[in-house]
Amino acid sequence: MDTVTAIKNRILLLCEERDMSINRLATVCGLPPSSIKNILYGKSQNPKILTVKMICDGLGITLGEFFSTPEFDALEQEIK
Repeated sequence: MDTVTAIKNRILLLCEERDMSINRLATVCGLPPSSIKNILYGKSQNPKILTVKMICDGLGITLGEFFSTPEFDALEQEIK
């Protein structure tokens, strides 16, 4: 699994846990829905950390909480 897929999966899981739609997430984050959908549908292959931070703020979690999962811990090094 790559980093972008892990980010996508984490966003979807957090929204599911909170019974939150993508459009609602965009509203609480202050982001256009297209920014989040671009990550989820693979158009954005390099999501900005600021975008992820805004998503975390909207979800009421820290960046540390967002990335502190076995899925992220298991990622292989991207630079070979």
